[in-house]
Amino acid sequence: MKRSMQKRASLLLMGMVLALVVTACGGNNAKNNGASGAEATQGSDGGSSSGKKTELLFWSPFSGSDGPFMKKIVDKYNSSQDKYKVNFVIQPNGEYYKQLDVALSTGKEQPDLMIMHVDQVPTYQSKEQLQPVDELAAAAGINPADFAEAPVTYATIDSKLYTIPLDIHPVVMYYNKDLFEKAGITAPPANRAEFDDAVQKLTDKSKGIYGYVVPTLWPQQFIFPSLVWQNGGELWDGTDVAYNSPEAVEMVQWLRDMVDKGISPANVQQDGENTLFLQGKNAIQFNGPWMKSQFDEAGLNYGVAVMPQIGKAKQAIYAGSHGFVVPKSVTDSAKLAGIGDFLKYVSGNSLDWAESGQAVASKTVMDSAEFKAMEFQNTVSQSFSSVQFAPNVLNWGTIIEPVWGELSSALLGKKSPQQAMDDAVAKSRQAMK
Repeated sequence: MKRSMQKRASLLLMGMVLALVVTACGGNNAKNNGASGAEATQGSDGGSSSGKKTELLFWSPFSGSDGPFMKKIVDKYNSSQDKYKVNFVIQPNGEYYKQLDVALSTGKEQPDLMIMHVDQVPTYQSKEQLQPVDELAAAAGINPADFAEAPVTYATIDSKLYTIPLDIHPVVMYYNKDLFEKAGITAPPANRAEFDDAVQKLTDKSKGIYGYVVPTLWPQQFIFPSLVWQNGGELWDGTDVAYNSPEAVEMVQWLRDMVDKGISPANVQQDGENTLFLQGKNAIQFNGPWMKSQFDEAGLNYGVAVMPQIGKAKQAIYAGSHGFVVPKSVTDSAKLAGIGDFLKYVSGNSLDWAESGQAVASKTVMDSAEFKAMEFQNTVSQSFSSVQFAPNVLNWGTIIEPVWGELSSALLGKKSPQQAMDDAVAKSRQAMK
């Protein structure tokens, strides 16, 4: 992004799509009572003069079902060597960035290492709160080329890398295998023609079964951008918001048409599409990998596939990504060496993270027989070559926030798709002033 835009956008308050953070990282459990992260007295060899381990305070927002999987990795690392100790602390995910802002601005209880969503990296880098990880990675033998390309490219700013990727979580297509079998559909749809045909066959109004229940709120934060990009549109054209383009409006109309045709019920409320999917009354749902555990626990006979290319231009799939970042204030050589050692371990041993349902970013792990045997995660990773992240614009969450309310109005039939998107653009431009 151009520096002039960065300067103008940096005057805004930091914006985040909170629902995205909450859903993608788990539930609302209380803070994990991990170790305090108190430092040992450092020696020149990276250990301590008293023989104590160099301690590292590691923060994450994994306060849902994924937390124990990261804790397992940390525990295994701590047991694998006697030079460093990683103290793993989980902050409540809904408060994660608020807590992080306080810690980074005050320096109190500041983590040495933290998880950050990749689309937050530009904002924190612009505030000079993150340090490049190129030297740290090189010293530890970590090669950025060994990770999925998308998050590495996105988090490379002014030729410097600011994150070591952990995973990528794209929107995927879940489908009810039983309903597909009854409708005589033998494979999940891969394009718009196949999708439109499938949802017609899957809909049985007499039984209250719908081919695709159109969500009017979350997770449109993943669905809408995917559709816009697939149809050749943009959310940001380089200088301005662009979600009232003909390409974007066409996709909003496509969603609304399914309601008008009865393929989807009208007036779907928050999580309504998921409730019906759990009840076996919604044949297809677009959502993230984090839904896997819920569907498994419900005993659903479901399948997962790459999101079909609905738009006419290209395959493009909105995604988020977790990665490791280091505060700029961490300068202790022993700690930096310890961080590199830990991240080297994680990059080669993230199969435990894949077991949480996530598709990991490490190519070494993705190429392993163990990962390929994980049918769900391996399918999710097939989206990686087509994933796109939020526009690399500072405070993008604040800028795009008006879209979700206006999109909901269009999908509920309160406004025409064009009017809704025009209103969203006007509100976003006002937020940018």
